Amino acid sequence: MSKIIKTLGVNIDHVATIRQARKTIEPEPATAAALAEMGGADGITIHLREDRRHIQDYDLDVLKRTIKSRLNLEMALSEGVIKKALEIEPEQITIVPEKREEVTTEGGLDVVRGFDQLKKVILQFQDKGIYVSLFIDPEPDQIKASADLGVEFIELHTGHYANASMRERHIPQKQLFDGASQAINLGLRVNAGHGLTYHNVQEILTMEGLEELNIGHSIIARAVFVGLKEAVREMKNIIIHNN
Repeated sequence: MSKIIKTLGVNIDHVATIRQARKTIEPEPATAAALAEMGGADGITIHLREDRRHIQDYDLDVLKRTIKSRLNLEMALSEGVIKKALEIEPEQITIVPEKREEVTTEGGLDVVRGFDQLKKVILQFQDKGIYVSLFIDPEPDQIKASADLGVEFIELHTGHYANASMRERHIPQKQLFDGASQAINLGLRVNAGHGLTYHNVQEILTMEGLEELNIGHSIIARAVFVGLKEAVREMKNIIIHNN
């Protein structure tokens, strides 16, 4: 197997969170995307939530026109969001679960239970040439169902790993690595993300077949002190040195 060069998708939702806290026009997510790309981001990730708590429809319009890398749109199976995604045609869709009361995505998508509904939506995107990824926990039945749906990618939910103590972290790490191996054997491509930081990402970078990490909060938090371009550059350097 040829060596996979791991890439970095930068999630800029929290830039929009700051803007929406005052319902004003700044800071501008498109500016954040440009700075992230200058720092080495290989893609820009945004989550257009049903409640529009951060990213707005017009952000999607602007980002699709202005970014130089790839646009990865995270979304749940909300009718209005599906319609917007089909209109904009980002390079990639990542389907995630969504609850109005959650602060951030709490776990992976239940692909087994939602198989039939997912199938209909996935085919709509694939008919337009849009790559589809499913954000899932590293559970064998969820990985198998994802492969049965014919998606190109899965994104493994790394939240349990990120939240575990150093003493217990090897357990969710093994689950992630086993899940990645299963996915690759089934013909899926593997991304990962959620809760990753400058301090815990190195172990995940040794995952077999990993193609891309999607990281948002830790980079935006770091950017408060060093600027967004430098914060992205620092994370990208970690990835490059572990390739």
